[in-house]
Amino acid sequence: MPNQQKKVIFCMAGVLSFVCALGVVTALGTPLWIKATFLCKTGALLVNASGQELDKFMGEMQYGLFHGEGVRQCGLGVRPFRFSFFPDLLKAIPVSIHVNVILFSMILIVLTMVGTAFFMYNAFGKPFETLHGPLGLYLLSFISGSCGCLVMILFASEVKIHHLSEKIANYKEGIYAYKTQSEKYTTSFWVVFICFFVHFLNGLLIRLAGFQFPFAKSKGTETTTDVAVDLMY
Repeated sequence: MPNQQKKVIFCMAGVLSFVCALGVVTALGTPLWIKATFLCKTGALLVNASGQELDKFMGEMQYGLFHGEGVRQCGLGVRPFRFSFFPDLLKAIPVSIHVNVILFSMILIVLTMVGTAFFMYNAFGKPFETLHGPLGLYLLSFISGSCGCLVMILFASEVKIHHLSEKIANYKEGIYAYKTQSEKYTTSFWVVFICFFVHFLNGLLIRLAGFQFPFAKSKGTETTTDVAVDLMY
């Protein structure tokens, strides 16, 4: 492939990586990961509410990795509330999983920025055939994509398996009990998914530029090996 086309491909991959890094940085600090609705079971059971009457006992919230806000309803009007995961909810949430989500998000940002620099270096510089070259680009794309995948898996498990929304809704609510009705992943979560997809796409762009996948045997190597085997016999 001509050098000019390689430069265009690497520049495109670098720009995509940079946009991803900015997107994850924004997602990390915004409360737009989950939107949930929950029912006040205590109030609904007391008045035996059903149908449209349940609307008076429905609350909702929206939160991210650091903070969020919402409203509670238990038949006595709307009660808005705000919360922070640190330090407010440390005793209510699975802290280890939550911290790992944040940690892998930060690693994803760093690796994506490093990947951006490497792509630009390969486009305009003279890369070495080591970590500065195609091998490094493949490794960074794979590790960054894996981090993005881990962020989504860990956060989804925290929300679904550990019932994060329900724990937040019931935090310091001694009288009323709330049960989650629906949960929907919103903008920030899908930004991480797009970033994961972009790193997979960058791997294909590197291959499109004419560089073999790491550890793939070239035809020359296979031929030499076959000749050596024939000579032995």
